[in-house]
Amino acid sequence: MIIAMLFWGVSWTVGKIAAEHSYAEVAAFWRYAISFITLIPVIWFLKTPLKTDKKGFLYMLGAGLLTSVFNYLFFAGLSHGAAGYGGTMVTSLSPILTYLMSIAILGTKVSTRQVAALSIGIFGALVLLRVPFEGFGFLSVESSYFLGCAVVWALVTILSQKAASRADPMFYTLVVFGVAGFTNMMFALPYHPFDFAAYDNVFWMAIIFIGVVPGTFSTTLYFVSAGKIGAHRTGVFMFIVPIGAIVSSVIAYQEAVALSTIIGCALAFAAVVLFNMKKSKQK
Repeated sequence: MIIAMLFWGVSWTVGKIAAEHSYAEVAAFWRYAISFITLIPVIWFLKTPLKTDKKGFLYMLGAGLLTSVFNYLFFAGLSHGAAGYGGTMVTSLSPILTYLMSIAILGTKVSTRQVAALSIGIFGALVLLRVPFEGFGFLSVESSYFLGCAVVWALVTILSQKAASRADPMFYTLVVFGVAGFTNMMFALPYHPFDFAAYDNVFWMAIIFIGVVPGTFSTTLYFVSAGKIGAHRTGVFMFIVPIGAIVSSVIAYQEAVALSTIIGCALAFAAVVLFNMKKSKQK
């Protein structure tokens, strides 16, 4: 699980490299196209059941379409902003937004302690967005893309939860990768994504790495590990992602890490731990 999270963190820095050597639309398409193709042998090896019902398919279709939006925002944001900040912001905000959406949309009931946890998380999100220091100055091109990523990924998470009992997680991932890759391809066609010579070796090495290692390899590790440690505990491990994103971005781009980023991430981490601790006790 730790290895999977670290690779997901590194994908933010490698994604920035890919974005600098191509168009966001092209990088978005190839990322999940490669993941989809390389996940097929894993599905076959694990003998994953390829079945679901009508509702499960609709959930997967919706998650795939939303993932294509996330994918574009991911590369568009990295073409403008810092990889370390993006990886930290999206990973920290998504769980908080997921809890809030679950309460508002699904009517999820929360305890007093969970309300306190969400309050801490919201404050952490405001610190991450630098609202206490810059007001609404966070609404820059850089932050807007990453904020969009966090919102979209929270919606994807909710759909994933709805589909969990209707399809094997690996089959779910395969369909989501396929739908996302096909959707992103439609928007990439004007940029000639199949003209391989139009993009340099740096792009191809970066996008193959993202598609195979953080995509197929880490996704497989994530689901295998989740089955062993319990799905309710996997959310805590997501906060290893910023470590990989920050360290790799400092090495590759010498990016400075703002104190507000560290504090906001720590507060969001504390909120998720507190929220899940109470939830697991109730079980």
